[in-house]
Amino acid sequence: MAEPAPATENNEARRTEMLHAAAELICERGFGDTRIADVAKRAGVSSALVIYYFGTRDRLLVDALRHSEESFYEAAEAMLADETSLRERLSLLIKWTCVPSGDNEIPGAWGLWFDLWAQAFRHDEVKAGRVELDARWRRMIVDAIKSAEASAELDSGVDARMFALEFGALLDGLSIQVALEDPEVDSTVAYDIAMRFAERELNLPPVKKSRKPAPARSRGR
Repeated sequence: MAEPAPATENNEARRTEMLHAAAELICERGFGDTRIADVAKRAGVSSALVIYYFGTRDRLLVDALRHSEESFYEAAEAMLADETSLRERLSLLIKWTCVPSGDNEIPGAWGLWFDLWAQAFRHDEVKAGRVELDARWRRMIVDAIKSAEASAELDSGVDARMFALEFGALLDGLSIQVALEDPEVDSTVAYDIAMRFAERELNLPPVKKSRKPAPARSRGR
């Protein structure tokens, strides 16, 4: 198995171009129909260079998803830091997951994650990448809970880790239904289900609708 070249300041711009090309193609075609040669052509480089930087198609998939997610996490973490209410933070997390906003068209944006999950069943490298990305997502939920406890908005004693696992799994499941255009689970229904779950588990009053737009994200989360 080819080992990828280490990331450096000198090659970061070129790596980013290839990752952006890979993310676009996987969203458009799916991982199974995206070849190294396709990525090379879209990025304007040789196939050998793509292999040099990423080693395998699996590594390219994981790195393309990580690259696509990074801009979301930066925006999300900044917006959550500006929002002091736990209810509004949870509302934003649900909107980022289930509600298309601006350039974020959920079916296409979720394509990377659908492919990552499928490949994770068979490839350890992809599985490890999924674990890392999901852990970061859950930490955002845990941090929101702990911040609310510190400010006395939420009673202490909530199992933040378990809530993050349950809430994250619920949002993933709902987002799949939205992405697949389930006739009974559109974005409005998905939002209401997730918000009711959070209110019930955390004993929160009904959430007020936020006027703050959610940042476009790659996962649909």
